[in-house]
Amino acid sequence: MKYILMMGGTKAGWDSMGTWPQQDIKAHIGFMMGFCKKLGDAGELVSAEGLATPDQAKVVRAGKDGEPVTDGVFPESKEFLAGYWIIDVESPARAYQIAAEASAAPGPGGAPLNMPIEVRQVMSGPPEDML
Repeated sequence: MKYILMMGGTKAGWDSMGTWPQQDIKAHIGFMMGFCKKLGDAGELVSAEGLATPDQAKVVRAGKDGEPVTDGVFPESKEFLAGYWIIDVESPARAYQIAAEASAAPGPGGAPLNMPIEVRQVMSGPPEDML
């Protein structure tokens, strides 16, 4: 079963990361890189990406004649999607274990950040009763 693990962030949290000691930033990045390698080596990682901050985001809708109409940027966003992993695992319990490990990424002084990680199953298609 495939799951998406979505790591949320806040503007305040993102801004505060810039004040962390350099060794703590390196430890956090090193953890994330090692975490992805571990998932990849286990054959559980499908994809993982970190995302740009909301001050670079735009919302796009189709306007007249299908032309894109944009809104944004949103530097005032309080919460945003910071990154995600798509994993392929045997059970929801395994997806939750992986999410808990990601949540415990180190922050200042190596203390676990305990970030919220939203876990949702990736649908392989529409429900059969919708076909």
